[in-house]
Amino acid sequence: MRDLLPPAVAVAVAGPGDWSGTLLPAESACLSDHAVESRRRDFTAGRMCARRALAGLGLPAAPVPSAPDRSPVWPAGVVGTITHTRGYCAAAAARATEVRSVGMDAERHRELNPGVRRAICLPEEEADLARLPAGVPWPTVLFSIKETVYKVWHPVVGTWLDFHDARVTVDPEARAFTARIAPARLAAAPATDPPASVTGRFAVDAELVRSAAVLGPR
Repeated sequence: MRDLLPPAVAVAVAGPGDWSGTLLPAESACLSDHAVESRRRDFTAGRMCARRALAGLGLPAAPVPSAPDRSPVWPAGVVGTITHTRGYCAAAAARATEVRSVGMDAERHRELNPGVRRAICLPEEEADLARLPAGVPWPTVLFSIKETVYKVWHPVVGTWLDFHDARVTVDPEARAFTARIAPARLAAAPATDPPASVTGRFAVDAELVRSAAVLGPR
C-alpha cells in the first residue's frame, strides 16, 4: 500500500508472524469467544499492523479496538484504516492534523459473478468498464475503490454509504480514480462538510487489486 498513499500516511503490511501476534487486552475484548479462527487471524494481523503504523508516526503503542460496527477505533489525534483479504493484511495511519481521513482496500484478483457486479456497479459505470482495456478485472477494481471510498466517508460523516451512492470513474493509464457522491446522499449527510468527491489511486497485479485514498485536512 505504500505505493498508493502520500508520505504523511504511515503504512504497515502483515508479515508471517503478524497473524498469530499478541493482542492488547482492549483488543482481545473485541473478539467473541466463538470467533472463528480466520476472524481471529485477520483481526490480529490488522492490529499488529496498526501498531507498526502508529510507530511509523513516532507514536507509542496503543490499542486499536473495534466499534460496534467493527470499524477500528484509533487513538485520539490519529486517523487510520485496516484492510484484509485472504493472505493479505495492511494498516495505515496519519495524524489528524495532516489528514482528515484515509481509506484503503485489498481484494483478491478475481472476476465477480453477475449478481455481485450488478449490486456494485451503476449502469453508467458498466458502460465505462466496457470501454476500458481488456485483461483487468475492472468490476473488482470498482468494488475495491468503493470499499475505500466508504472507509474515507464513514469516519467523517458517521453514516453508511451504499455501493450505488458513489459514481466512480477510473483513469487506466494513471491508475487513478475519482468517486463522486450522489447529491441525495450528500443532502442527507449529518456532517456539516461531507466530502462531495474522493480521489485516489489503485493497483492491479497477478494476486491483488488494491486501492487507497485520503482526504486532506479542512
